[in-house]
Amino acid sequence: MPTQPSKTLETFDNPKPGRDYEIHLECPEFTCNCPKTGQPDFATLHITYTPDATCVELKSLKTYLWSFRDEGHFHEDVTNRILDDLVAAIAPKHMLIEAEFNVRGGIHTTVTVEHP
Repeated sequence: MPTQPSKTLETFDNPKPGRDYEIHLECPEFTCNCPKTGQPDFATLHITYTPDATCVELKSLKTYLWSFRDEGHFHEDVTNRILDDLVAAIAPKHMLIEAEFNVRGGIHTTVTVEHP
């Protein structure tokens, strides 16, 4: 069966729960649509987190991010939603997401959100 977009984020146990370390994920193919025009928005997401008990499984993160492709979102909203969903799934000690959206209408937008 081919892979499909999904809002489900899967996790796995942190292999070193007694040690603080950072995981940095770069997702250069994030896409959603402008809620005003319907035109596509493209972004690179930089996700950095310090895991607690669990880590996010990467294939599920890929299909989760893919699920936004045909949805309309303001940059600020979608970045905050991704942070909220990841925090709910893995309860990290710390997480920072920087979403760098490509230029649209002559404006380059970067949204940075952090937990806690």
